[in-house]
Amino acid sequence: MSLVTFLRWTMSRTSGKPVAVHVLQKRALSGADAITALRPFYFAVHPDFFGQHPREREVNENSLKRLNGYLENLQKPGFRSLKPTKLTFYVRETTERKDDILSAGFRSVSFTLNTKDILSTVQDVLRSCSLSMEHIQGLESSADGRPPEAGAAFYRPIRWDKTYYAFTGYRDPEQELEQAKRVEASLSLWLRNNEAEASEKQKSSLPRREELKRLKTELCNRLGLTDVRWQRSWGVTHRCSQLQSLSRFAQQNPESLHNLRGHTLVFTDQSGMNASGHVMLGTMDVHHQWAKLFERLPSYRALRQQTEWLKERISLLLGGVQVIHIERRGPLLTLEEHYRSLSAFHKRLLPRRPALHPRSLQDLALTLESGSWSPYLHELGHFIVPTACETHQLQTVLQSQAQEARRRVKRHEKLEVEERELVRWCQGELALSRLQKEPSLSSQQMMTCCRRLLEERPVQLQGLRLCVSHFYSVLQDGDLCIPWDWKG
Repeated sequence: MSLVTFLRWTMSRTSGKPVAVHVLQKRALSGADAITALRPFYFAVHPDFFGQHPREREVNENSLKRLNGYLENLQKPGFRSLKPTKLTFYVRETTERKDDILSAGFRSVSFTLNTKDILSTVQDVLRSCSLSMEHIQGLESSADGRPPEAGAAFYRPIRWDKTYYAFTGYRDPEQELEQAKRVEASLSLWLRNNEAEASEKQKSSLPRREELKRLKTELCNRLGLTDVRWQRSWGVTHRCSQLQSLSRFAQQNPESLHNLRGHTLVFTDQSGMNASGHVMLGTMDVHHQWAKLFERLPSYRALRQQTEWLKERISLLLGGVQVIHIERRGPLLTLEEHYRSLSAFHKRLLPRRPALHPRSLQDLALTLESGSWSPYLHELGHFIVPTACETHQLQTVLQSQAQEARRRVKRHEKLEVEERELVRWCQGELALSRLQKEPSLSSQQMMTCCRRLLEERPVQLQGLRLCVSHFYSVLQDGDLCIPWDWKG
């Protein structure tokens, strides 16, 4: 029976009076329930609606990943607690008119999650974004085992049939998202409309690119730096100004910079040293704060030596498995945080050492993350291990999935080689000035895009800098972004 038929039958049985439907669920809120309850939120922040706003889209993508990870951790067996997680979203100001879906504005919202269950997390997210919470009243009563009050709106945590929206007149978030995707132009049409703008911006950015290259080389040679990097996707002008600021500092404070030799410098949101041992320069900090950081670098080196010693001790206890750190987009992990995680994990291993044969796992790797869920094998072949996991559980996972881990590592290495060759070929065949991808894209997605580009061979791309991403955009320096699954 369809939902329309059911509702009509119910109303005829009650002479059109409202019907209170009680849904009694003696269980905790599930992940599927959370997704259903957060639909208005996902509709308000979904990155697909921010194609013309790359910076806001990137912020929402990163925050959604962290929020989904937070919800996943709450569902993991043996979960105890999570550290507070700060999130920032750009929330669309949606309107009731269907033709205004893509033209709505947006506002910035920041909040910190410090909840212990899924329902509280859902409520916090909706409340912080000033979104309606009426639709989760049924969830609240189902989570604590109480039926909804008489007269409450009918609610079940399910995926509604399309007939529900046709009958009630409510807007279907999934349909609106599909509408936004459908108005997205094909690759050929989008290139015809934007190739001239990209070419002009790229041409005007050439002098700035040369200046950036000169400044970077000059500073690396003068300060003995291994490399200079940027955490965010800042434009060329912004990067030049940061290097010029560092150059002025070096001229005014030459005695403060001898500690920088041999380091990689990363311009980011905070000053310090990250888990990879790179020196972080906060772009919002003043020169006085930079000077204090450079003075503390010898103590950071000592802390890094202790960190490496802990990695070696952990490796010896776990059959030679290598402890690695993988840099991700978003806030960088500081060296202090990394040391605390390693120290806590090492202390947890010592009383109950796993019975693993020495060097039996020396060709494998693991990364540590805060939490107390079950360790698992990542698709790329390394193990994700919570700092508070049980030793016997870790031993079981390492031993039972070691062969699968080796298989995944080999597969990933093979895909990376194929990807590099295909990217090089595609760049040459299409006469691109540069071809790269966003870090969030997999090798399979990049290879799929390159093969399709080689088949289509759009002439508008010649001489341009192309970034394969999740959306269309012309960046301020003329770089073209296209979605990896573009429409032909």
